[in-house]
Amino acid sequence: VQEAQRTVTDLTELLELAVEEGDQETLESIQTDLEQLAVQCDKIEISGMLGGPDDARPCFFSIHAGAGGTESCDWANMLFRMYTRYFEDNKFSYKEMDLTLGEEAGIRSITLRVVGPFAFGKLSCETGVHRLVRISPFDSQGRRHTSFVAVDVMPDFGDDIEVDIDDKELRIDYYRASGAGGEHVNKTSSAVRITHLPTNIVVQCQNDRSQHKNKAEAMKMLQGRLYMLEQQKRDAELAKLYSNKGEIAWGNQIRSYVMQPYQMVKDHRTDHQTGNVQSVLDGDIEGFIESYLRYRAQKNHDTSEKGKE
Repeated sequence: VQEAQRTVTDLTELLELAVEEGDQETLESIQTDLEQLAVQCDKIEISGMLGGPDDARPCFFSIHAGAGGTESCDWANMLFRMYTRYFEDNKFSYKEMDLTLGEEAGIRSITLRVVGPFAFGKLSCETGVHRLVRISPFDSQGRRHTSFVAVDVMPDFGDDIEVDIDDKELRIDYYRASGAGGEHVNKTSSAVRITHLPTNIVVQCQNDRSQHKNKAEAMKMLQGRLYMLEQQKRDAELAKLYSNKGEIAWGNQIRSYVMQPYQMVKDHRTDHQTGNVQSVLDGDIEGFIESYLRYRAQKNHDTSEKGKE
């Protein structure tokens, strides 16, 4: 911020001199510097909106296919590609924690652990149902289909939280890891699924060949989910965030990706949209994230102001 303030002061003084002397070349240079300053100010503004207590944390990022069978599993795979492109472009690292493949194509569900600058703060903006409209490649009659996929994001608290979990309230199942082959296939039952019976929260992990390590990771995920459940009771914003997800079906989408009969991606919360669908599917989603951060900040401000009245 201080650097931006110094730049404003320097450019103001330089502008006054350039105007007095009629120095057109310097005026054009100032114009370029102002454009760069505007970009810098946007970044400062966005970072100011990522001041939540958990925004800087890594996160567990999940994609779940919804209504639509093979169509939705393929859509889940397309979203997986979109997000991993975004991660790579923004220097986020990610590790697969769990994967369930679709019966015919795509993926039924996948959970990743994502690490990067403000990973949870930014990716929490993507929580909700994503709707795709396109001519189905799986329909021999070339009809238009609508598919739904849910994205869920949870902060990774690491060892920073302690949640007491009674072993009697857990059902732990061990099974063989599944996948397309290679490192995802295991001949032993190393994959772990844990069900927290009082809340019916289910977490699973099959990333490692070690059953012990998979269980430890799954317990960490369960602790995070239970902690978030408690946070929801006290934090209206988080409660709103999770209730927005609703069912993975019609009427609950936060964003629509339309490929036919026209090209458009539109966020229904902020009205931010673009006609370049392919660019978005290639990972260009920063505009949607930033628009939602501004929307959320404005909403919090309005709520705060109402509370003062």
